[in-house]
Amino acid sequence: MLRALSEMENACALHRSAFASREDSVQVRQNQKAIRHLDLTDVQLASSETARGINRNIVLELIRANQPLSRADISRRSGLQRSTVSQIVEQLIRENWVREGAVASLARGRHPTLLGLNEDLMVIAVDIHPRQATVAMVDLNGRLLSRSVVPLTSNPAASTRLITDCVQRMRIDFQGKSIEGVGVSLPGRFDPTTQRMIFAPNLHWSDFDLRGTIESETGLSVSMENAATACLLAELLFGRLNGVRDAVLVTVSEGIGAGVFANGQVITGHHGMAGEFGHVSLDPAGILCACGRKGCWETVASCEAARRYYHELQPNTGTITFHELLNKAEEGDQSAVQALAKQAHQIGRGLGPIISGLSPRVILVAGDITSAWHRFGPVIEEEAKALSLAGEAPQILPTHDGDIARLRGAAALVFQRRFVREPSQTVEQSANRSKSRKRII
Repeated sequence: MLRALSEMENACALHRSAFASREDSVQVRQNQKAIRHLDLTDVQLASSETARGINRNIVLELIRANQPLSRADISRRSGLQRSTVSQIVEQLIRENWVREGAVASLARGRHPTLLGLNEDLMVIAVDIHPRQATVAMVDLNGRLLSRSVVPLTSNPAASTRLITDCVQRMRIDFQGKSIEGVGVSLPGRFDPTTQRMIFAPNLHWSDFDLRGTIESETGLSVSMENAATACLLAELLFGRLNGVRDAVLVTVSEGIGAGVFANGQVITGHHGMAGEFGHVSLDPAGILCACGRKGCWETVASCEAARRYYHELQPNTGTITFHELLNKAEEGDQSAVQALAKQAHQIGRGLGPIISGLSPRVILVAGDITSAWHRFGPVIEEEAKALSLAGEAPQILPTHDGDIARLRGAAALVFQRRFVREPSQTVEQSANRSKSRKRII
């Protein structure tokens, strides 16, 4: 599984590097002149199959980003020979990634057939929160076609049954479509080796075989990842980070998580625990966190913290959701405004260890706070500038997807894993069948 995740990360890196700006490309070439450490316990020699994989990624990325377009367009944009492009496209059509569409109308010459992603290729995405899960059908373009919400409890087995029942109902609604698997976005961490959840303090599901249970109930393969890392992979897959090699995505909800992208690689760490900045203690004398420590970043910067700030200012107010808190602020409730301002300040303050330790070029923020970015953005950006030690502060960007970011991230897990595992007979064998001896690149 670790090797599969590494392959998925490499595919993401290839997508970006193929379309990075000329300045970034020059910088990458300069960096490659330096002596690099190679882990000789896990290394494979480059081969012609490596080139085929790179070319395949490039063609698929061009189609995804510019659809509909013709084979000739792909050849012009990529620099690949037309025969090579034709072989790769035929492979992608056989694998159901790509579909032929309308015939273009040109003033002269042949009328090319336009290509686009296969919209019948779908994933069921599951985004789990402590009190509810959202189940959605997502197509290869990242569009949500259907969505349902199911309640969750502290009983993982009963809660998972509700999720799988919803998955089965959704499969019936989309009969005739190709459902490639289930992607799960988690509010915690699971061990890539054991495939079991090992750290989910807000969810209170300890050492539960979530993946195995969903697979046995649905018969579909399941890919799981921490919500922040899943969101980061979605940004890589759908093209937001072209040319960026160092970025961190921070999710803000009931807790706070982070996905780390450093030097062109997604970092998972030992037992998959990399990125748990939400449990870095900012105040050892602070309030108790669900993880058992005191003063963790998420105790002062999460959406739960914002609700707590509001109740401290308005103690006689009943239970209020974070969405209601956002609405109150827009209606002019000064207590709500102050609570959100304090949350924004604490989010920015907690970026300190990320900025100092990782020095990302971009920090993406995902979650419901992005719908009120006019309140959060300026405060977070000012804090980031103050915390930067030297040079330019990282660029702070919202995903503008709200809770959809986590669903698209869950879908990206399945699409990426399916792509890197697709059998790669194709380009070389097709070339042999046509007796072509032209090189792939």
